[in-house]
Amino acid sequence: MAEKPTGHIHTVSTLTREIKTLLEETYPFIWVCGEISNYSVPASGHSYFTLKDQQATIQAVMFKNQKLKLRFNLEAGMKVYGLARLSIYEPRGTYQLIFEHIEPEGAGSFQIAFEQLKRKLSDKGYFDPKFKKPIPYLPLNICIITSGTGAALKDIIHISKRRFSNCRLEILPVKVQGDGADIEIINAIHLANQRQKAEVILLARGGGSLEDLSAFNSESVAEAVFQSKIPIITGVGHETDFTIADFVADLRAPTPSAAAELALPDKRILIQQVFEFRKRLDKSMASLISNLRHTRISLLSRLKSPEMMIYTHRLKLEDLELRLNRQIKAYFEYHKEKIQWLSDSLYSKTIKKRISDQQQHVKMLSDKLAHHFYVLFQKNKTKLIELASKLDVLSPLSVLNRGYSISRFVLNKKIITDSAQVKPEDKLETILFKGRLISTVEKIDG
Repeated sequence: MAEKPTGHIHTVSTLTREIKTLLEETYPFIWVCGEISNYSVPASGHSYFTLKDQQATIQAVMFKNQKLKLRFNLEAGMKVYGLARLSIYEPRGTYQLIFEHIEPEGAGSFQIAFEQLKRKLSDKGYFDPKFKKPIPYLPLNICIITSGTGAALKDIIHISKRRFSNCRLEILPVKVQGDGADIEIINAIHLANQRQKAEVILLARGGGSLEDLSAFNSESVAEAVFQSKIPIITGVGHETDFTIADFVADLRAPTPSAAAELALPDKRILIQQVFEFRKRLDKSMASLISNLRHTRISLLSRLKSPEMMIYTHRLKLEDLELRLNRQIKAYFEYHKEKIQWLSDSLYSKTIKKRISDQQQHVKMLSDKLAHHFYVLFQKNKTKLIELASKLDVLSPLSVLNRGYSISRFVLNKKIITDSAQVKPEDKLETILFKGRLISTVEKIDG
């Protein structure tokens, strides 16, 4: 059995601690690159993952405070490089990298952050056309959110005044890049919504790098644009520049100047359109009046003469009266003959009872005859009264009694319905309700 050594004996914890101190002093900060795998974020908010290459792996951690400084989110499979401290996790005796900063390989952090946020908001439906608010055709109040000193503001003002000078412009100047720019943009959008004066918001700035446009690529600005009750038109950067705010906005313009042109129609074109509409309206009205005039002439030509209508109804009335008299006379003759037959039959009987029965029967028939005659008389009387009433309504005298008159030529008695039928020196007869007038035409109007 070996003897117990007389020198210093290390415990596991003291040995691990000494190795940790040695590593941290030897490698205080080092740059390391690799691919992230086994990525996880527990409730603490720290990020734990494995950094690997083709031959080896090493455990790594990035604490929450350092991670909040990144512009993008770490993901499994992402190739990165970063500044880290080498240390040992004493409870397990495993060494690990503690990252202070990480950058993605290849595309920059701003581009990675842009793509990640774009994918996230797209999944939430923020780019869906069904959420896009309609842009007013002719807004008379526009809120402009941009830098108060940039060329974008001058371009927007110039184009707005040129296209439709009657529009009122409200300017909310904000920082468009740098620290706090996103907060100022959000506050300006909220302020415009609180005032409820603007009909549309122009969110604009000039061109710049992806880093310069970072305020327009923030999730908080995208949220404010999406939640705005007032429609927003973005005009950020140059034609090739796209920001997250552009995707969320109700309408994206390639430049600030284009945003102003999309927001306002050209007043000169509107005036020209109004003139064109008026010409088309005048033409349509003239056509309509002409059609109505032809329709009136056609209807007048088919309208029967009042005198002819009265004459026709008078003939019908006379015919009905004649038929009624004939029916009454025939009815009387028929029952008269029947009564005579019954009377003769009655006197030819020798039995008093039969005579009495026949007398009663005759009386019953006589009563029935009187009743039928009365009913028939009343029915025909009512019909005659109705016809007389209709005849009275159609009578020219009824019309004349209401203050109207009828004019006709003295010679041929033809009724005059149009001043074009008459010429000067014509002799006219005017029929009034009481009396008639004979006149000579001196002047014709109409």
